[in-house]
Amino acid sequence: MDLLDTLTAKGLRGDVPTREEALAVLATTDDELLDVVAAAGKVRRRWFGRRVKLNYLVNLKSGLCPEDCNYCSQRLGSKAEILKYTWLKPDQAAEAARAGVAGGAKRVCLVASGRGPTDRDIDRVTDTMAAIQEADPEVEICVCLGLLSDNQAERLKAAGADAYNHNLNTSEKTYGDITTTHTYADRVDTVKKAHGAGLSACSGLIAGMGESDEDLVDVVFALRELGSDSVPVNFLIPFEGTPLAKEWNLTPQRCLRILAMVRFVNPDTEVRIAGGREVHLRSMQPLGLHLANSIFLGDYLTSEGQAGQTDLDMIKDAGFEVEGAGEATLPRHRADVAAASSAASACGTAASACGSGGGCGPCGGHAHAPEAAPAPEAADALTATATAIEASGDELRSDLVKVRLRGAGTELAPNA
Repeated sequence: MDLLDTLTAKGLRGDVPTREEALAVLATTDDELLDVVAAAGKVRRRWFGRRVKLNYLVNLKSGLCPEDCNYCSQRLGSKAEILKYTWLKPDQAAEAARAGVAGGAKRVCLVASGRGPTDRDIDRVTDTMAAIQEADPEVEICVCLGLLSDNQAERLKAAGADAYNHNLNTSEKTYGDITTTHTYADRVDTVKKAHGAGLSACSGLIAGMGESDEDLVDVVFALRELGSDSVPVNFLIPFEGTPLAKEWNLTPQRCLRILAMVRFVNPDTEVRIAGGREVHLRSMQPLGLHLANSIFLGDYLTSEGQAGQTDLDMIKDAGFEVEGAGEATLPRHRADVAAASSAASACGTAASACGSGGGCGPCGGHAHAPEAAPAPEAADALTATATAIEASGDELRSDLVKVRLRGAGTELAPNA
């Protein structure tokens, strides 16, 4: 297939496809799906070998958000039956984080609902980071607090944060259909603030909200242009009580094509399968590992993921390995760029630019030597799942959402 040969060659060089080529990936048929996965899998292994980075979410503050994002169970006016609680104390958050780290998570993601943090909220988060890092100094910390004001990213960087997450979610053209209380430009501004402060930019998308193929390609290219080091690909979980409760538009095959397109556009960038993985990929989750090099372990913010041990078994059975704390996630050339950005922010003219000195946060060191071609067991794994793909059909499933009722804010242990 000429398209896949072209995309593979470009990806192995680290080159970006054209918009037309990215759209063509989304337009491939189910008969071509394994070929698409195999081609994108070569690119994934070229830059990331067989490593899978594990990330773990800690929901610092749940629900009661004043924003009206139609996809979110924590939105203003949401009727979703989720847990609602105010800020966890640092020791509570640290205890929750330990469950993920014990399960193999390399990065802990600290998330709080709301439009954006106050200066007091930044203090709370820095205290929480200190408690987590006291227990495990090597753990990476990504913070997700909404829209940032001036100097807040610099304060987080100085306190030891490695990354900041703020997703673009969808294309600029359709953003107003999803949210009215802030703009697409507001989100871009926050990603730029984080990057400018020397934080690794983590920014991704949500698929399955009724968007077109053109919208998906638009947002993925926008993320590439913004220099996102990590691209989380979320698949909409249509919570009852939200405006998108009936948007069941995704099949496992569609999700795999989206992941493949994201990989081709971001050949040397961390691509993470995020929310909705279990709901929409279902038994096809192992195939997703041939496209993405990062996943969340266990539960999400307000929905329940599969058990952490099941994730670990899946990674092992698919022939992959968990990325260790001492291993660099990004390839060397990307790590060097991140290091330069971080050092530049640390040495900026503003006194508040960074109080922690230089360094490249989560991207330091040397990556393992990349693989140039898929190993035989990879081809065997793909072939073994062909029958399962055909059998899965294109039936949409609306019975698989589980509201998260364990972990932070409850007496039940987290699902990690």
